[in-house]
Amino acid sequence: MSEQAVDNLVLDRYECRACGYVYEPKKGDEKNNIPPGTPFAELPLTWRCPVCGAKKSAFTNIGPAGKASGFQENLGYGLGVNSLTPTQKSILIFGALAAAFLFFISLYGLK
Repeated sequence: MSEQAVDNLVLDRYECRACGYVYEPKKGDEKNNIPPGTPFAELPLTWRCPVCGAKKSAFTNIGPAGKASGFQENLGYGLGVNSLTPTQKSILIFGALAAAFLFFISLYGLK
C-alpha cells in the first residue's frame, strides 16, 4: 500500500448506523479509554458505540473529515458544486440566502 493510502486509512471516520455517532480517530474515545490517534481498524472487537452500545460491525466508513461527500466519479458534475466540502456548501447556501434577504429588504428603500 502506498504511504498516501495509509494516511487516508488513519484519517477515515466511521459512523454508527444505529445512532449516527461518528468515531473520529483524531479524538479517540474517552468513554472506552481509546487514546487519540487510534485508527478504527485497531479498535478491539469488543469495542462498542459509546452512545448506543452497537457493535463495531454496525459502523460504516464515511471517509476523512473535510472531504467532499459523494461518489468520487460524481464530484465533477453540478457546475463544480459537487466538489465542495460540506462546510463550503453551507457557506454558499447561507451566504446566498443572506444576500437575497438583504436584497429584498433593500427594496423597502425604493419610493
